[in-house]
Amino acid sequence: MKLHFQLPSQLLSALDAAAADWQTNHKLDRFWQKDASLWTSDGEEKWLGWTNIVERQQANLPALAELAIDVRDGKYESLVLLGMGGSSLCPEVLSLTFGRQAGYPALHIVDSTNPAQVKSVRDKIDFEKTLFIVASKSGSTLEPNVLKQYFFQEAKILLGSEMAGSHFIAITDPGSKMEQVARADKFRYIFYGDPEIGGRYSALSNFGVVPATCAGLDVARMLNEASGAVAAAKLPAAENHALQIGLLMGLAANHGRDKITIFTSPEIHDLGAWMEQLIAESTGKGGKGITPVDREAVMAPEYYGNDRIFAYIRLTDTADTSAQADLDKKVAAIAAAGHPVATIGIDSRYGIFGQFFTWEVATAVAGSVMGINPFNQPDVESAKVEARALTEAYEKTGKLPERTAFYEGEGVKLFATAEYAAKLAAGGKSLAGILSAHFGQLKAGDYFAALAYLPMFPEHEAAVQQLRHRVLEKKRVATCVGFGPRFLHSTGQDYKGGPNTGVFLQITSGHEADLGIPGQKLTFGVVIDAQAEGDIAVLEARGRRALRVHLGADVAAGLAKLNRAVEAALA
Repeated sequence: MKLHFQLPSQLLSALDAAAADWQTNHKLDRFWQKDASLWTSDGEEKWLGWTNIVERQQANLPALAELAIDVRDGKYESLVLLGMGGSSLCPEVLSLTFGRQAGYPALHIVDSTNPAQVKSVRDKIDFEKTLFIVASKSGSTLEPNVLKQYFFQEAKILLGSEMAGSHFIAITDPGSKMEQVARADKFRYIFYGDPEIGGRYSALSNFGVVPATCAGLDVARMLNEASGAVAAAKLPAAENHALQIGLLMGLAANHGRDKITIFTSPEIHDLGAWMEQLIAESTGKGGKGITPVDREAVMAPEYYGNDRIFAYIRLTDTADTSAQADLDKKVAAIAAAGHPVATIGIDSRYGIFGQFFTWEVATAVAGSVMGINPFNQPDVESAKVEARALTEAYEKTGKLPERTAFYEGEGVKLFATAEYAAKLAAGGKSLAGILSAHFGQLKAGDYFAALAYLPMFPEHEAAVQQLRHRVLEKKRVATCVGFGPRFLHSTGQDYKGGPNTGVFLQITSGHEADLGIPGQKLTFGVVIDAQAEGDIAVLEARGRRALRVHLGADVAAGLAKLNRAVEAALA
């Protein structure tokens, strides 16, 4: 890994002083000694199991090799991971970065409760040639539990009750409810998580390594890359890239540059989604936070305010040299304009495993600089509580509470608190007018986030990206995109617990078809609707500027209509 900083002189001086402080006052030693006083003395020492996980996984390589042989010999075509947040984002990076490996199954991720998205995976797989991984650290998370219920019932129907369990693997903490379920259902394997590793720091634990093994990646090489990053993170401060990145993040956030924009080479683009969760969920709390900006188009320097820093993870052996040269040029222009840029060079795609550990250390260091506990997530829990109350009520009554739209027309319904709706009414009685008033809330230092509770299909992603980029072009603020419910376990923590600088557009839709959940009145459509309602309820309770637009069941048509209204609103 190579690191190159291009920083304004004042920030560079502060970074040098902070590095000297960490060296002189033995803070780096205290980090490796798991000294909670480096943060807030709030039990942080109980969540640092990830600092030595690589060495432990290397000792487990013979068992992992046996697993790889078993999967290869099973001649599976599909490997379907059912999970959420830290349990699914690392495997998603692996799937999109490495693709299918010869002789091993294609890795698919199901991290949504949207019925159309769940059904799309169901329809593309042959259950006789599919191996499922249920990944749930606590064993009590709603999404992996209902996904397991659905796919396991389908397996029982198609494969028979005796054979179904042999197509399932569980990854969960010892003693969890999921372990009990896996034993009762005779799962093929149960792999354990480490109770001292939180989900977003679990990429190099079994939550990342077991899917990598089953997908046929070179796990020894992967862990060797990670081991190099561990060694590098123990170097003196002046040579310690992970420490320096973390110090930069924390210092910049403390001085108003509280957004980190992530650029990557094309082949490793999904690394940003994993980084997004790690940084947002670790730092966004108590009114502080670093808001990650991923998959935003690279713009000319004048489109960026002084509230950002930039991280560019650059793959040396990229196959797309033209795209990389263009990106290099654009990033150089951003740096030349005085914006802080950290360029991180890796030699191959396997270098992302070193990046996992490097950014875990950096994020923990940033938390120390910011004076927060980077290992808890209080506001993720608040949204879970709201959604759980709604689903429990549905089990009793058969319906979800209904909101009253403050605007209905043009094929959409709009919802907000009474106070915020009155403010938006100043824009006029049209969709474009109300959106104009909503976007008008954005000011320097704010960010815009589109929160889409829609199937995460490429055409929908493209439409939501079009929307966010139009806001970027016209308002020149940082912009974010999240698909629900997955972002609830990621950036949702920062949106609710971080600085009140976000302007949110939640996008929901009807469901053309729904899927039942075995053993419950709930359907997947009800679950995702409850999650969207719980999400916006917490945003509103925290005084966030949030507007919901509800589309019809035809999502593509609804998004096209919404984008036309956004265009008019920003004209």
